[in-house]
Amino acid sequence: MPQGSSQPESSQPDRGHPDPPHRVAVIVDENSNPFELGCATEVFGLRRPELGFRPYEFGLCAARPRTLMRDGFFTLTGVAGLALADAADTVIVPNRPDTWVARRAAVLDAVRRAHERGARLIGFCSGAFTLAEAGVLDGRRATAHWQWADEFRSRFPAVRLEPDVLFVDDGDILTSAGSAAALDLGLHVVRRDFGVEVAASVSRRLVFAAHRDGGQRQFVERPVPEVRDESLGPLLAWAKERLDGPLSVASLAARAGVSQATLHRRFRAQLGTTPLAWLTGERVAYACRLIERGEARLDVVARRSGLGTAANLRTRMRSQTGLSPSEYRGRFGPGRAGRDRSQL
Repeated sequence: MPQGSSQPESSQPDRGHPDPPHRVAVIVDENSNPFELGCATEVFGLRRPELGFRPYEFGLCAARPRTLMRDGFFTLTGVAGLALADAADTVIVPNRPDTWVARRAAVLDAVRRAHERGARLIGFCSGAFTLAEAGVLDGRRATAHWQWADEFRSRFPAVRLEPDVLFVDDGDILTSAGSAAALDLGLHVVRRDFGVEVAASVSRRLVFAAHRDGGQRQFVERPVPEVRDESLGPLLAWAKERLDGPLSVASLAARAGVSQATLHRRFRAQLGTTPLAWLTGERVAYACRLIERGEARLDVVARRSGLGTAANLRTRMRSQTGLSPSEYRGRFGPGRAGRDRSQL
């Protein structure tokens, strides 16, 4: 699969996109985790010519010219100073396994400055510790890897920790749980910034699930099915082709040839969610795609997505995207998708 540089290229045209890219800066600190840094680079840093525009301008920055990564795996050099974070629209804070070690004062100051000027802050995994240490999470919702939940609560009692979810979107501050959840949160941010179609394109390049709701559990009982026939893959594919039909938990169970109770157990074990929540999420995502492609009639969108009525469509979209259908159309509809940077 072709890969592009993580560095912005000024010579690359932004075809059909009148505004400059959304600026993302990743702060790297001593002992930072390479995996989450790679996730940020994959989601926000690669050139995506298939989109016809460049959604993000991406860069790394650090407090010192040389930064030793986790366990001395490698040393990062040649990146920008923290001034890059001062000019970014979104700042991804460093995460590291030694959660008990205080972050550099310069890093914490950069996080505070970003918050004060209204930049969006993202903490992957233990990055929540960086945000909390900077004092920007007091009274706010956040999550972190489940194994650090007790430590986090003990050190930062003013933060409303939600330890059993994949990620938390609290508006201008977003946090994710364990390593793989960084990809879930990254795709959620792309979806929030540029809509479902762009997020789906990015997920295809990643060969990663396009959408896992942040409220899903951090871990599942059985990540790899022990019995091949119990895989939900064929059932999910079948259901996605029939979202406009009268699908229900009962019909899903009948298709799978199991009881509804067994189906619930399998969804919980393999996806960390319920059949109804998964089905509703898929229908809302499809409704968003229809709106992005130009369908303006809410009753048609509701019917084709299986949400039934325009009223239910409004309720479900507001719940899952934070936007009404008309607001979603204004932001992501034809000729507008991702172009109003003031809303990012």
